Amino acid sequence: MNKPLTISAADQIAPEVAAIGLKTAFNILDRWGCSPDTAWHILGMKKSTYYKNKDKAHTPKLSRDQIERISYILNIHAALRVVFDNPTNVYGFMSMQNFNPFFNGSAPLEIIAKGNFGALYETFKRIDSLRGGGL
Repeated sequence: MNKPLTISAADQIAPEVAAIGLKTAFNILDRWGCSPDTAWHILGMKKSTYYKNKDKAHTPKLSRDQIERISYILNIHAALRVVFDNPTNVYGFMSMQNFNPFFNGSAPLEIIAKGNFGALYETFKRIDSLRGGGL
């Protein structure tokens, strides 16, 4: 008896949809004030891959990890848009010092800039909780 095939999240997303998600994530990261170095760490990309995908209009080949990172960036942005009604806070929050226990005086962007997937997830959880998403 054959085992059923499992399909990863990355395989379930159409390449065109992944390209739109990546372009949107690039725009959000730019609006958050990320340098290219910070952005490619957050996205889990090599420098060359970042520039290849940022500068060219083509369908990127993204790993499951990268798609999940893009998803967290989009969801952080969505949560901030629910919590704040002005662009200054929507786009500035990630660079503001945060004294809540997880951030301990660091800006959320500083936490996720190291490229650690767990930090991106934990940052999302805390921001999502602001809109009533719970912890």
